Amino acid sequence: MPTPPPTGPLVTRDTVAAHLRDLGVRPGEILLAHTSLSSLGWVCGGAVSVVHGLLDALGPDGTLVVPTQSGDLSDPAHWANPPVPRDWWDTIRTSMPSYDPLVTPSRGVGIIPETVRTWPGALRSAHPQTSFAAIGPRAAEILDGHATDCRLGEHSPLARLEALHARVLLLGAGYDTCTSFHLAEYRVPSPLVEIGRPGPAGWETVTEVSIDSDRFDELGHDFERDCPVVRGLVGAAEARLFPVADAVAYAERWLPLHRPREEEILHPPPLSTSFERGDPHL
Repeated sequence: MPTPPPTGPLVTRDTVAAHLRDLGVRPGEILLAHTSLSSLGWVCGGAVSVVHGLLDALGPDGTLVVPTQSGDLSDPAHWANPPVPRDWWDTIRTSMPSYDPLVTPSRGVGIIPETVRTWPGALRSAHPQTSFAAIGPRAAEILDGHATDCRLGEHSPLARLEALHARVLLLGAGYDTCTSFHLAEYRVPSPLVEIGRPGPAGWETVTEVSIDSDRFDELGHDFERDCPVVRGLVGAAEARLFPVADAVAYAERWLPLHRPREEEILHPPPLSTSFERGDPHL
């Protein structure tokens, strides 16, 4: 069968930059972007053109930040996407390479964050499972000090982004990808979870706040109903733009009412449904 022709619209670097400016992205601001390349249309140059367009809209004084999670650096006993045989678990634990911000690829966040991660001059934070990468003059200020026992809390780039009045861009991505909501989980009563992962000295276990994007779509719907969110199109992608601080503050009020959780230590949920292995946006 012949290959079907590509579907549009045709999107270029200039298209992305122009549409982002129309949406309200400002030169010099800090932008936390959650992205889906496939939602944009037929992009000439793919992810590279999208990153160029984002940087063009932000200008030389702006800073682009993306999540570069590597949730596969985790205990294989909890993998479900796909699971692996039980008799492999010990070998995987002893053989898995530890996190290296320069080498470890991102997983489950799509090709645009991976392109940012490998961009000339990009920096990456230190957490082995929930790192962020950034390009721009404020990258180090945002990323430095990401504690290895604080995935998305007060000692993560999210808290820096909140304090620096950064905004979130959902570019073809839904509220289920909105990492800013996770910062609120650290500020309301939440269970703790034991996390297994490879470390510099071998396999290690740390106790962390449990994070889960369950019901984030519902949370996002209510947030957009009650708070100012700029909406528009970038190419064919639906885009949303709003302050990190607004999203965190709203989630701090919403989560205790809609998802009450008791303080306890839990085992993590299967990684097919947990934060660490979110759906990829290709």
